Formats: sequence, structure tokens, C-alpha cells
Amino acid sequence: MSGLLALLDDVAAIAKMAAAQVDDIAAHATKAASKSAGVVVDDAAVTPKYVTGIAAARELPMIGKIAAGSFVSKLVILLPALLLLQAFAPWVIPPLLILGGCYLCFEGAEKIWHWTLGHHDTKHETTQTVDAAHLEEQRVKGAIKTDFILSAEIMTIALSTIEVDDIWSRAAVLAVVAILFTVVVYGVVALLVKVDDIGLHMSQAAPVKFLRSFGRGLVVAMPTVLNVISAIGTIAMLWVGGSIVEHSLHTLHISWLHEATAQIVTALIGSDAGGAITWTMTATVHALFGFILGSILIPIVTVLLKPIGVLFPEK
Repeated sequence: MSGLLALLDDVAAIAKMAAAQVDDIAAHATKAASKSAGVVVDDAAVTPKYVTGIAAARELPMIGKIAAGSFVSKLVILLPALLLLQAFAPWVIPPLLILGGCYLCFEGAEKIWHWTLGHHDTKHETTQTVDAAHLEEQRVKGAIKTDFILSAEIMTIALSTIEVDDIWSRAAVLAVVAILFTVVVYGVVALLVKVDDIGLHMSQAAPVKFLRSFGRGLVVAMPTVLNVISAIGTIAMLWVGGSIVEHSLHTLHISWLHEATAQIVTALIGSDAGGAITWTMTATVHALFGFILGSILIPIVTVLLKPIGVLFPEK
């Protein structure tokens, strides 16, 4: 009997340790997720356009294919690659973060200049002659390529925030972040692309006049909602990109930008401002820096890299 009680005590102790480990993983995953949220907003804002012009019946299957590709990118390719880099070449991580931050700044600035200058997008005109199956395949491949770059940035940011020494714990945290973000992003995307269909069905079949009016309102409002989400995603890209570049340079002991940001924020709001105000102003300065950096990168990328498809995929 005493042996059984001792065994039960051991089982209870192991269960407590496992529970504590799960709590630690959840805590680290929450912290990592919060640092990567800006990139996720952009991921959710970018993806719906890949199903624009596709038959309604194919929208959810396409999103499913893109989500599956995202899982493979994060869990099969990026997770082991980043863990190996951190284990054997940790000095590579800050430059990778800077590269990813520059990508976000470039994309955000390019979108703003595109909206400002009103360039005509001929992409949809050129795809009208492509058959539906081939168009869907092209769109899925393009979305997976774009998702891979955003996923790399999400995973790298998450990895840089994990403060545990055990490689298996880091792997578990990264896996949780990868699964969480993929489910959330593509769940939101699926909802966004089907809201207009839901609204149309409500406007035609709802038994109550108020619900029919609400359905018509959904159909009318969705283009504006998608534009607002896209704008939020662009601002988030610039903020996150500028912040990543600044903090990564600071990690490499290149601190003039970090110090300049602190001085600008202090000059604008003083040193006694509350935490929320300080954070908002700092994020605004990072976004402005991101826009300036991205604007500088536009001619470089357009002339040297984009024509050969290096790093910056066509969205």
C-alpha cells in the first residue's frame, strides 16, 4: 500500500511539473504573440485580396490551401531553421530581424505612395484571360509566398522574445505561436471574405425586416471595412518595421537611432507623460521612421531586387 501511495505521489509531482511547464509555455507564447501582433494584422489584411474575383464556392477552399501552406512554412521549415540558427549562429538573428523590418517598411511605404499617387493597378486586367483553375493556383502560390515572408518575420520576432534556455521549450513556444497565429489569421480571413455572402443571404432570406436591412448593410459596408483593415495593416507594418530595425540596431550596439527616438518622444510629450501616451508617441515615431526608411528602399528594391523576384514577392 505504501508503495502505491509513493507512486501516486510521484505521478502527482510529475503532473505538477508538467502543468507548470505548460503554464510557462503559455506565458512565453503570449509575450511572443504580443510582439508579433503588428505583422499579424498585416497578414490578415493582405490575404483577402487573393480571393478577390474568385467564385464564392472556391473562396474557403483557397483559404484552406493557403492556411495549410502557412502551417508547413511555420512548423516544418521556419521553426527548425530558426532554432538551428539561434543554437549555432545567434549573431544572425539581429540582421535577419533588420532585413525583415526593412521588408515591412518597404511594403508599408510602397502602399502609401501607391494610394497617394493613385497608380492604376493592371494586375486584374492581365488575369482575366487565365482560366479559373490556373488563376486559383497562381493566387494560392502567390499568397503562400507572401505568407512565408510574413511568417518568417513573425517567428523571428517571437524567437527573439523567448527567454528560456531549453531548446525544447523554445520549440514548444514557437509551435504554439505558429499554430495560434495561423488559426487566428485565416479564421479572420475566412470570416471577412464570407461576410458579404452572409449579408446577401440575410438580405434575401431573413424573416425579419431589420435583419434583411442589416444584411444589406453588411454587403454595402464590407468594401469600406476591408479598406480600413488594409490601412490599419499598413500603419502596423510601418510601426513594427521601424521598431524592429531600431531595436535590432540597438542590440548590435548601434544606438543612435534608439537614442534619437527617446529624445524626440521626450521633446514632444515631456519626461513625465503616462505610459500609454509614451507608448503611442514612440509607436508614431517608429511608424514615421519606417515610412522614411521604406521610401528610401523603394527605388533600390524596384531597380535591383523586385524585377528578379528577390525577397519582395509581388502581391
